[in-house]
Amino acid sequence: MNAPPKPVPAIWTTGSTEAIKTGTWRAALPIYRRAPSPCHLACPVNGQIAVWLDQARRGDFHAAWTTLTENNPFPAIAGRICHHPCETACNRASYDESLAICRLERHVGDRAIAEGWRHADVAVTRKERIAVVGGGPSGLSAAYHLRRRGYAVTIFEAQAALGGLMRDGIPPYRLAREVLDAEIQRILDLGVQVRCGSTLATPADFERLRADYDAIYLAMGARRQKRLAQLDYSRPWVMDGAVYLAHANAGTPPALGRRVVVIGGGSAAMDAARSARRAGHEVRILALEPEARLPAQREEVIEAREEGIELVDAAMLESVQADTGGALRLRCVRVHFEAGPVRGQFSVTPVPGSEFTLEADAIVASIGQDPELAPVQALLETDGTVLRTDPRQATSVEGVFAGGDVASNARFVTEAIGMGKRAAQQIDARLRGGASAPTAGTEPVVSLDAINTFYHPKAPRAPERRLAPGPRLESGIEVQLGLDPGAALAESARCFSCGNCILCDNCFHYCPDLAIKRVPGGYEVATDYCKGCGACVRECPTGSMVMREEIR
Repeated sequence: MNAPPKPVPAIWTTGSTEAIKTGTWRAALPIYRRAPSPCHLACPVNGQIAVWLDQARRGDFHAAWTTLTENNPFPAIAGRICHHPCETACNRASYDESLAICRLERHVGDRAIAEGWRHADVAVTRKERIAVVGGGPSGLSAAYHLRRRGYAVTIFEAQAALGGLMRDGIPPYRLAREVLDAEIQRILDLGVQVRCGSTLATPADFERLRADYDAIYLAMGARRQKRLAQLDYSRPWVMDGAVYLAHANAGTPPALGRRVVVIGGGSAAMDAARSARRAGHEVRILALEPEARLPAQREEVIEAREEGIELVDAAMLESVQADTGGALRLRCVRVHFEAGPVRGQFSVTPVPGSEFTLEADAIVASIGQDPELAPVQALLETDGTVLRTDPRQATSVEGVFAGGDVASNARFVTEAIGMGKRAAQQIDARLRGGASAPTAGTEPVVSLDAINTFYHPKAPRAPERRLAPGPRLESGIEVQLGLDPGAALAESARCFSCGNCILCDNCFHYCPDLAIKRVPGGYEVATDYCKGCGACVRECPTGSMVMREEIR
């Protein structure tokens, strides 16, 4: 007699293991997140750097430009002159070398200009009218973001052309005028109205604007030059740095004699010195700060030295004596420099017995500028030499906002651009009667230890390329050279894409329980089957997954 058949294991009766919901075993669950990268948090315009770099890595430079200009309408300009705090914050800096974000931004911006990319036309859909006072980087940024939100915007600019500091204060060898004009024109093509030669000169002018417009953004910049008590500015051999730069940038540098001393240690002083060098002068820079603490960008100092400019650092002018023939003797002293708690605040202590003399034919003083607040300060609260604003650029008066150099001592172009963007968001929120513009999310910044660096071989940063000193002094064209297409692709491939899922499928392939499902635009976790082993998180190359404890 045959024995009865053995029972079939239960797993075979179902035809699938899906009936065994192993997800009940776990204590933690992998979560997909969009977390901020360190470069994003450091970016003055809050740009989605990891996103547009991923688009560039895939070769879709138009998409990268579109993402870039959601926050910054000036990628080609910023890619040349930004002080790039994003690169200091870059996680890659602690692995091999930080990413050349600034030069990649320039590459994308230059492509947009070369290929004629434009923003989509936007109809005027809002009845409210906005006045922007000042056509520099902050005012243009605010106008751009407001116009894209459907507002009618008018810029009132005192000068004959738009650009502000970008035109008058930054020389063409750092920012080619065709680049500046192209990115400004792209904003105007959206339908922004402009009134050049229109000055906000009196409180009455300000009141008329308040009566005629539903909101005002003040971005007049800072054009009142700070002055040294040691100098007699009535003498022909003393010149304000801003005045000198405005003439030099317009192609008409004033005659100053053979030997020029530029006083100051910031970018404007470097620009004045390098412009004077191109005009044929022998140039020295006299700066309070030691070289390592100069406020000018490091590459500017390097390029100035390459061009034959002498730096006399950690030193101060005490007095000037002019002889009968017009030659100057500058009595100087070495100093100990101590920075204060706020940018622009400092103390200096002369070093006993360290006096020395410099000889010159002219002095260009470039120690900073303050805004002219007389037309508005009777109504608006101030904070020292600038207008007081809240974090969203609102002043003490309802409907009036301010940004750029008139409201901050930061004195960086991209900081001014970011203020214009924030003001536009807040103006829009106010006029629509809704809540304030949203702030950053709650996810913590992605740190290097969240990145699986196995998937990122060490690779050198794209080398800097610039003209040799001889040709740059003779031609006056841009000193710093951009990335070629191959170098741009290679450099963008170095990005960790911190906190930004790049759809690499690692989580899908490494899950031992097949608990990761592909869905449109990304992935999701099948919670019925995930045991919480964390393999997907460990294999994520971008830190866009994290394990979270489950409380049941």
